[in-house]
Amino acid sequence: MVRERDAVLVNAFRHSTPYVNHHRGSTFVIMVGGEAIADEHFNDMVADIALLQSLGIRLVLVFGARPQIDNALAQAGIRSRFHKRIRVTDSDSFRIIKQVCGGLQLEITSRLSMGLVNTPMQGARLNVVSGNFVTAQPIGVDDGIDYCHSGKVRRVDSDGIRRQLDQQAIVLVSPVGFSVTGESFSVNAEEIAAQVAIHLGADKLISFCSQQGIIHQNGQVVSELFPEQAEEYLWALEKQGDDSSGTARYLRAAIASCRGGVPRSHLVSYKEDGALLQELFTRDGIGTQIVRQSAEQARSASIDDIGGILDLIRPLEEEGILVRRSREQLEMEIDHFSIIERDGLVIGCAALYPFPEESMAEMACVAIHPDYRSSSRGDRLVAKIEEHARRQGIHKLFVLTTRSIHWFRERGFEPVEVSDLPVTKQKLYNYQRRSKILLKNI
Repeated sequence: MVRERDAVLVNAFRHSTPYVNHHRGSTFVIMVGGEAIADEHFNDMVADIALLQSLGIRLVLVFGARPQIDNALAQAGIRSRFHKRIRVTDSDSFRIIKQVCGGLQLEITSRLSMGLVNTPMQGARLNVVSGNFVTAQPIGVDDGIDYCHSGKVRRVDSDGIRRQLDQQAIVLVSPVGFSVTGESFSVNAEEIAAQVAIHLGADKLISFCSQQGIIHQNGQVVSELFPEQAEEYLWALEKQGDDSSGTARYLRAAIASCRGGVPRSHLVSYKEDGALLQELFTRDGIGTQIVRQSAEQARSASIDDIGGILDLIRPLEEEGILVRRSREQLEMEIDHFSIIERDGLVIGCAALYPFPEESMAEMACVAIHPDYRSSSRGDRLVAKIEEHARRQGIHKLFVLTTRSIHWFRERGFEPVEVSDLPVTKQKLYNYQRRSKILLKNI
């Protein structure tokens, strides 16, 4: 029997490889709330976390226990009390909280340590380490409310965590912190996750909530937010009285971590099986990123971008849409190129070749990745090329194209003749290719 090639699998693997290379050696802090631990997909999430570790990603796992604590307190006949979204932890409550957190710590450790039977990571040996990595201090009294055994982060033993990560261990951090006086305190898990990520200089903070991320009014997932924009969503949740939801808590941690220097914080759904992997190893992800700067940048190209540019333009060259360029030619002309980069991948490029003696320039090698052609990336590239041209005193921009005539005309380019080109370009015009010439005054 002849087996058919699985084109979807091959394509997905090829597209995920750049992210595998990019993430290797990175440090991720993953916040897993009690809601995620209780969900039916938690075992699959554990398998995905083990997969990340096997790919050379350094992992710190911070867990929460809010629903488990609420249930345990209710069963013990103890009413949960909160003030300003923080649990008031008296001695009776704290005794229950320590039992719950200790039990969850053992449960998570066992799931990560048992070889992950019946999962894709069966047979993997994971070293899980816990310890007093977080030093806490009491919150004290606020508005006449004594928080008792509720605390806040005072210090993170980042050196101790790094030593364990250097030994390929997964560091597991519970929501119970220890003080320099030998006391222990219940600490908000989201606060711990944010502070650990900041003190470690982590590359990412990843949190799980019930939704795919932040949902816009139109029902679409918001893929990227700056901290200021995330605050607006947080204020909206607070106005709705939803300020204690998982999404609101994780948003606060994401905003704090980004402002503390963590480049990206991700919100993904624990209800979507495989959401963690899709967020990290696909170009557009599945959840929401809170970022210090956009994952997508338009910038001048450098010698390191040649491989990405070649990958982008080769299919268009093979179709005859673009004139073929060798790697050597690109190396010599790289200073003429501008690119759009997304997560380290080149998804758009264009080149500017000036003819300063006639105040004209050619825009050439305009290419956008097929997945992004329905968006405004092409307009961004044209705008960037026009900006570069103006800075060089260029007043007219022309293009030679065989397939994209209408696209350029929609952007203000008008058809002209070969005689309207700079003299040196006229001599190089390929009459066999018969490219259309379009020009725009800038």
